[in-house]
Amino acid sequence: MREPAARPVPVPYLEPVVGAAWWTIGTSALKGGTGTLVLALGLGLSGGLLVALHRRHGTGVRLASGARGKFLRTVGITAALLAVSGSVLGYFSLGELVVPLGAVLVGLASISLAAVLDERPLVAAGALMLVLGAAGAVLALRSAGALYPVGAVGLIAGLLYWLIAAHRGGLLDPRRLRSEARTQRHPQPPPVGPARRGDTRRLPLPGEQDPARRGR
Repeated sequence: MREPAARPVPVPYLEPVVGAAWWTIGTSALKGGTGTLVLALGLGLSGGLLVALHRRHGTGVRLASGARGKFLRTVGITAALLAVSGSVLGYFSLGELVVPLGAVLVGLASISLAAVLDERPLVAAGALMLVLGAAGAVLALRSAGALYPVGAVGLIAGLLYWLIAAHRGGLLDPRRLRSEARTQRHPQPPPVGPARRGDTRRLPLPGEQDPARRGR
């Protein structure tokens, strides 16, 4: 059952998928069963977010042809740059910079897509990703290990994009939250079924005497 959306949202599943990818990268720096547990929790959260967005927005509104072309070009160029940068940094034995540089590239893509999707929160998300990537690069160059430049960057980026997805999808709208709380406190009575065929009896209006009690 789809919930009515407060406003049309294009590509509502973008941020949950990006967040799940970053979360997976972050958990790769965790050892043993901890990484598996954290990964499972994050993927479960991402799945629940996707279900909630689908109920509220379906597949989202369709982008105009020009906006759709720019969206696909931005995503394609970003994916190509991520692949090329990973190979080049690995060739020069700078693999510890792959994740921080990826954060910078994704941040730039988010800022570019903010105008395409008409979503200002993506500008803030992109700026935070630039800061996160720069901090991760500093930690990587200082030989801080994989926990901070990979684990911290990935997990924080995943949480950031999930938060943006919930905000952009209206799941954090205070009016919606108040409405759901009011519905839980005062549930609506079940609807009365339709009258049977041939039943011409008129139901009493509010204030009218119960027909069964007339004559008493």
